[in-house]
Formats: sequence, structure tokens, C-alpha cells
Amino acid sequence: MGLAITWIACIGIIGIGIAYWLRNEKNAEGFGLPVLPAPEARGWWQVKGIRDIASGLVGIVMIFAEPDAVAWVILVEALIPIGDMTLILGNHGRKSAAYGIHGVTAAFMVLAAILLLV
Repeated sequence: MGLAITWIACIGIIGIGIAYWLRNEKNAEGFGLPVLPAPEARGWWQVKGIRDIASGLVGIVMIFAEPDAVAWVILVEALIPIGDMTLILGNHGRKSAAYGIHGVTAAFMVLAAILLLV
């Protein structure tokens, strides 16, 4: 079960990353912050996209290259949605997005890590 959750998280975040990388304005609205960046600063959403793609690829590579370490990698990578949630809340963004998207993602990643460790 932990491995299935890990695959879902990795594939899902790669898809989200690709969407941010290609169509950053539309996806930025769903992130949860109250104000979109100015047009000249929207490249930052593409940076987020690359981060998400790389995070998902790290998990997939670890599944094949070092399966015994996957749980620890996923546990550490859970800091990313926790950080995103904290940023949204700290910038007075939508609590529903902070908790419902980023908080739930972090919780599932921690659950996957725990299931992989036991």
C-alpha cells in the first residue's frame, strides 16, 4: 500500500509540475495564494514546476535504485507540501487550498513512508 501511494504521489506531482511549467498562470490560481505574481514575475511558477517534476522523479528513481531508502526520501520530500502549506497560510491564502491540497498531500506522503517502514 505504501508503494502504491508513493507511485501516485510521484506521478501526480510530476503532472502538476508539467502543468505549472507549461501553463503557469492558470495553475497559479489553484495554488492557494491570495494574489498572483505580476506578469514579469510569473517565471517563478515555472520554477515551482521544475521543482515538482524533479521531486517526483527522485521518488521514482529511488524506487528502482535504492528501494530500502524510498520511505526516508518520501518522508523528507513531505517537507515540500508542508512548506507550501505554511507559505500559503503565512501569506493569508486560501485555507482550503493550504490544508486540502498541501496538507493532505503531506499527510499521504507521511502515511506512505510509515507503511513502507513497517
